[in-house]
Amino acid sequence: MALEKLGAVFNQISYPLQYTPRKFVFHPDSNITYIIETDHNSYTDDVKNTHKRQMAEKMIASALGGTSEDMVLAKESAAAFLSENLPEAIFGAPKAGPGMWASLLRCFKPLDGSTCQIIRFPQNEAAHALTFVKFNNHPAEQFLVVALVKDLILNPRSCSGGCLKTYRIWNNGERLEFLHETPVDDFPAALCAFQGRLLVGVGNRLRIYDLGKKKLLKKCENKHIPTLINGIYSVGSRIIVTDVQESVHWVRYRPRSDSQLVIFADDTNPRWIIHLAVLDASTVAVSDKFGNVTILRLPPNVIDDIEDDPSGNRALWDRGFLGGASQKCDVLCHFYVGEVVTCLQKATLIPGGSEGIVYSTISGSIGMLVPFASRDAYDFFQHLELHMRAEGLSLVGREHVHYRSQHYPVRNVIDGDLCEIFNSLEGSKQRSIAEEMDKTPSDIAKRLEDIRTRFAF
Repeated sequence: MALEKLGAVFNQISYPLQYTPRKFVFHPDSNITYIIETDHNSYTDDVKNTHKRQMAEKMIASALGGTSEDMVLAKESAAAFLSENLPEAIFGAPKAGPGMWASLLRCFKPLDGSTCQIIRFPQNEAAHALTFVKFNNHPAEQFLVVALVKDLILNPRSCSGGCLKTYRIWNNGERLEFLHETPVDDFPAALCAFQGRLLVGVGNRLRIYDLGKKKLLKKCENKHIPTLINGIYSVGSRIIVTDVQESVHWVRYRPRSDSQLVIFADDTNPRWIIHLAVLDASTVAVSDKFGNVTILRLPPNVIDDIEDDPSGNRALWDRGFLGGASQKCDVLCHFYVGEVVTCLQKATLIPGGSEGIVYSTISGSIGMLVPFASRDAYDFFQHLELHMRAEGLSLVGREHVHYRSQHYPVRNVIDGDLCEIFNSLEGSKQRSIAEEMDKTPSDIAKRLEDIRTRFAF
């Protein structure tokens, strides 16, 4: 999607799905999309048909003590009831109650909107993660692994276990062949391919699996993640793990000695992570459940080469304070968006433009965080933001700096929405602010337009 002009109408096509799409991955060669759809408080099609047949049988059974005419009428009513198919998009679906899940895996061609294959999962098996893997012992084949949780209760969170279903990919991605199922003892909420193996977050345990003939084989495990792993990202030899309550953990794998996963760095603040975008091997952008976006970076002197540590594996045994890692990441930027940010992505919106961090919120807004190219540009917008704050433009009388520092103090981020209000001010206020900045109103308007056109529109 390119934004040549703000407000332009895009050509878009919507394809209806049966359940709520949770995650998807693209086949690297054919661009076929694999989508997991999961709905809470829902029945699967098999359970719906079973309940429908049971209701028809009850209709016939209710006429057993009556006359033959009553029996004929009951059978006709039951047959009409079974043949009637009311569209759920209009009439709605029956509510199954809490703890009831329906889920499926869809192979979808986005170019023509056709569905190649649908794999339906049993009642109360909810798919929450999927990934592509090329295992070292089968380098010529591609596999799709889907993580499902069984009998999940959201609050308080509980489940009866889960499973990892492995599929072999055929016909250039158009067909999936079920290979085997691997049971796990907790909620498998995150998957990631790593060096020819599979990283799995099972509850608060980080595991590495390899491909076996009858199931996936567990190779090693780390039990030091505090609560629940909800994201795993691989950057070279480093593994970045997000916890649902305890922010980000950097992990290193020890393959040559005793096959261990070691946490060598983590965060100082408890963040309820929703999504993470990897910016480089040492820098990540994260969003949490309270509407904050934070950029974290490992310090340049961090020790992660735990195989060759001459101090007796200090990264393994020096646990730091309160059971945390011995090394901590630094907070580069922090900003309160005001809405829950559900997705972060490093991207370029215009051809030849500079990269920025595009985010989307739970209410449908799309925004962008862009880096400044020079210190002069940062100083200019910082002074403009200070002058706009002094104008007191909030309709509800809220102080701007307190609003953007809702949970943590705002850090190294300029509020572009506030700066854009300059163009809507009265002419006298524009001239007053421009004189204090030794600029003209047209110069300030041009600087605002330049940073827009360089990154977005």
